[in-house]
Amino acid sequence: MDSPAASAPTNAGDRWLADPLECGPAAGFGVYLHVPFCHHRCGYCDFATAAVGDRAPDDVAVLYRRYAEALRTDLARQVAAGPGAHAPPGAGMVGSWPRVTSVFIGGGTPTLLPADLLAGLVRSVRDELDVVTDAEVTVECNPETASVELFATLAEAGVTRISMGAQSFAPHVLTTLERGHTPDRPLQAVEEARAGGIGQVSLDLIFGTPGETEEDWRRTLATVLTAGTDHVSAYALTLHANTPFGRRVRQGELAAPDDDVARDRFEVAGELLGAGGFEHYELSNWALGPARRSAHNVLYWRHGDYLGVGVGAHGHLAGRRWWSTRSTERYVEAVEAGASPVAGDEVLDTEQRGVERLLLGLRLHEGLHPIDAPPIEPLALEDAMAAGLVSTSCGRLQCTQDGWFLLDEAVARLA
Repeated sequence: MDSPAASAPTNAGDRWLADPLECGPAAGFGVYLHVPFCHHRCGYCDFATAAVGDRAPDDVAVLYRRYAEALRTDLARQVAAGPGAHAPPGAGMVGSWPRVTSVFIGGGTPTLLPADLLAGLVRSVRDELDVVTDAEVTVECNPETASVELFATLAEAGVTRISMGAQSFAPHVLTTLERGHTPDRPLQAVEEARAGGIGQVSLDLIFGTPGETEEDWRRTLATVLTAGTDHVSAYALTLHANTPFGRRVRQGELAAPDDDVARDRFEVAGELLGAGGFEHYELSNWALGPARRSAHNVLYWRHGDYLGVGVGAHGHLAGRRWWSTRSTERYVEAVEAGASPVAGDEVLDTEQRGVERLLLGLRLHEGLHPIDAPPIEPLALEDAMAAGLVSTSCGRLQCTQDGWFLLDEAVARLA
């Protein structure tokens, strides 16, 4: 398929948007499908999820099939509308959708769906769009839903990568996080993914949980190094006010995460994972070399374009972002009625897109190529460099280690 073409830049200073080297349209094109279902909604979770653990099995089975059909219908409608219907007014987008370079099915717990339904969602993307032969296709999975049979079905449908939610290998930390698996279950699930034919497996971790000690964190990282995984994502626990954990902190029932502790955990992760051969290629992500990076997430960090399908899913094209309702019931009913499930959208101006390019691009270790960086005032750059937040190497704008941990501050100085 041909890529959409945008109108010519209005001046030479717009090249970072109109003719980028690595970012924007040059980063590829992705499709994100959201499956909101979880057996239990963890107390720290702020994602668009729907807990089904207390519902009758027959009702859940019907809901799963209705939702999967709604996803396929929503995707087909978005594709049929074309890029011109999604781009900002006056953007001059013409032609067909770009070729898809990555697909990501996230949640929730997508692997709660029956394997045939989940595999069907993967195939629906290839039915609707031109997907490159070597596209990365990722499915998120919780360890307790894993099996060799599930992974074999997904691999046959074209899934190349599994992102496994381990969170921790310390029993009491898992209890605090309300996770439903034993500490050793993620290790078994990684083996099952390999046996099922999945080529790449990532483990997701959370650090800074109240009650977690440095020794807990070091043991978790040491366990990861024995797990046979080739990618690790590690995020500091962040508590949102509208979650049960957020309310418990306000009521004094739970200690708030400590920023200094989180900084220490971050540095320990870099130390131990680096010693184990993992490349710290993005603020929260490590991989065993460039080929094992998450291509779909790199697309996000390089300010690329993507379709978002499902409850709470976001799409992005040429500076316009839109998102669906966070209610599973409203989403399914809207799609079944032939209505749009989109709950809102925004169009960013050039200045806003410049700030976003910095916030995203500086998450990557290699930062931004000079062609892809928005214009920055020389004094602003000098200020950020003097503060030890950014550096330039071979012309690339990069965050320092301090700048990575203080990314908002770094971008505020640059912008």
